[in-house]
Amino acid sequence: MKRVVIGAAMAAILAGLAPGDATAGPTIDAIKKRGTVICGANGNRAGFSSLNSKGEWIGMDVDTCKAIAAAVLGDKNKVQFIKTTSSTRFTALQTGEIDVLTRNTTWTLSRDAKLGIDFVAPTFYDGQGFMVNKSTGAKSVKDLGGATVCVLPGTTSEKVVADVFRENGLKYIPVVIESKKELNTAFFGGRCDVHVQSTSGLSAARATVAPNPEDFVLLPGIYGKDPMGPVVRQGDAQWRDIVAWSVYAMMTAEELGVTSVNVDEKMKSKDAETQRLLGVKGKLGATLGLDNDWAYRIIKQIGNYGEVFERNLGADSPLKLARGLNNIWTKGGLLYSPPFK
Repeated sequence: MKRVVIGAAMAAILAGLAPGDATAGPTIDAIKKRGTVICGANGNRAGFSSLNSKGEWIGMDVDTCKAIAAAVLGDKNKVQFIKTTSSTRFTALQTGEIDVLTRNTTWTLSRDAKLGIDFVAPTFYDGQGFMVNKSTGAKSVKDLGGATVCVLPGTTSEKVVADVFRENGLKYIPVVIESKKELNTAFFGGRCDVHVQSTSGLSAARATVAPNPEDFVLLPGIYGKDPMGPVVRQGDAQWRDIVAWSVYAMMTAEELGVTSVNVDEKMKSKDAETQRLLGVKGKLGATLGLDNDWAYRIIKQIGNYGEVFERNLGADSPLKLARGLNNIWTKGGLLYSPPFK
């Protein structure tokens, strides 16, 4: 009799662990009750998250947030953005003020392991660069001995500056500034000699803030690795999966040639992965706790990764960045999505 009871109990436990539809987690429950996805953003970084002349949020990080909203709530506009700084961004996530951090945040081991947060899927690969006014005459970082360097506290840039100057046997004078806006003002106003940031951030600042962009140059060399993407709190596996696969849906759509323009036509495709991506075949949505049209909505309302990149960072944007590392793997880049199966 005891064996029967124990066997029945084990069967019930195993049934509960068997793969199937996702059980709603606390983050999804809160989002559906509220009716919006709350994202922590920068607000002052052109190409990633900023406000246009109409007061509308635009940028790659903004589109990532909107893609998540399209997947979960059916409407890309059901979002709320909260400005965060390099000092407040993780606290806002840890305390539940925001659901997801979409703020050009570099994925590092110490952040991932110590802060009670999870990085999910990189949306942009970058590295740190050094920018100076041409008038300094500097041709490389080796010419920067004794320079004043503007840095944000607690950032990857701050660590890279220390490492690069130490490795080259150079001294420098740090000028620590709390906000990106103030840092840009200080650098372009001549308060410091060197601006250190990801190369995309430097390009954005030069294109949108510098009084005369032609006066400033990025020195040769990219230092360190800056994989950036959305970040969530630990402890809600369903939410982590939804955020990650919302990103992967845009990457896979580009790989498969599915765009916001042709997505309705692609619903008729005979390609098996395209069918699974768009919800024509299988029930992948249920494994995330979503309906089967979740990825279709992302692509229809936001576009694939290539479309997002081009309008925010590419040739049609003020930054005019080349795809480079941020191309899909079939075209020599690093973007590689797990399969939709």
